[in-house]
Amino acid sequence: MTAAQAMAAATARLRAAGVPDPARDARLLLAHAAQVDAARVTLIAPEDIAPEIAERYEALISLRAVRVPVSHLIGERAFYGRRFKVSSDVLDPRPETETLIEVALAEPFASVLDIGTGSGCILVTLLAERMTAVGIGTDLSEAACLQASANAVLHNVETRSDVIQSDWFGAVRGTFDLIVSNPPYLAADEMDDVAPELRDHEPRMALTDEADGLTAYRVLAAMGPAHLAAGGRLICEIGWTQAADVVAIFSKAGWQQVICLPDMGGRDRVICARRPQTTA
Repeated sequence: MTAAQAMAAATARLRAAGVPDPARDARLLLAHAAQVDAARVTLIAPEDIAPEIAERYEALISLRAVRVPVSHLIGERAFYGRRFKVSSDVLDPRPETETLIEVALAEPFASVLDIGTGSGCILVTLLAERMTAVGIGTDLSEAACLQASANAVLHNVETRSDVIQSDWFGAVRGTFDLIVSNPPYLAADEMDDVAPELRDHEPRMALTDEADGLTAYRVLAAMGPAHLAAGGRLICEIGWTQAADVVAIFSKAGWQQVICLPDMGGRDRVICARRPQTTA
């Protein structure tokens, strides 16, 4: 069997399993099995596939057919032009979250706090883009903290970052120019409707608050001001239907200039707010 024939068979199998974009995944997984760049798959397509590659490819396709995410199978995911190591211990970096990065980079900052850092993709990206900034990431999950720390080393920002295990702001000391967060925002009753890749293979605590999906924003609005410098910003990702509720939470808590910004698809995605003028 040639590589092209193997890809065709894998694509059909993934399509039958309901996998979105099966041809793309078949291609990426063949590249991983053959240990070549995905852009070079067309070069090996006419060639017979080696038995050991065929065996690895079969195993990968079998796992993808039961909706294990591609990122977990290859161990990494692209985000804002960089590759981040990921696993089932952290939420996959997603293109929508790049909107948060763009908003954060629109103004200068010297220090950043990332609440619920997960893979560390937000914290690490911001520090990599602002080469004099320093930052802290927090996560309740010890495994996530280890993953974020590894990604900080991978992208050479480990000397300017610290990752600590913390329940929200519990272990955080000091103030920052910028607070960022991509918190769990799915309501408990939404979990049955999400894709199997998320529901079955990503950490549930990173997806839902097991309540109405707004718990994180109440915590950020209440506790954020004590950790923001004067004039500082808080930027967080939201679910695309949550804009009105989250704006109301921050406005009621006294935050200034509370605005919602859309992602590249035009959906409400990011809330940006200024520190209240007075804090408790």
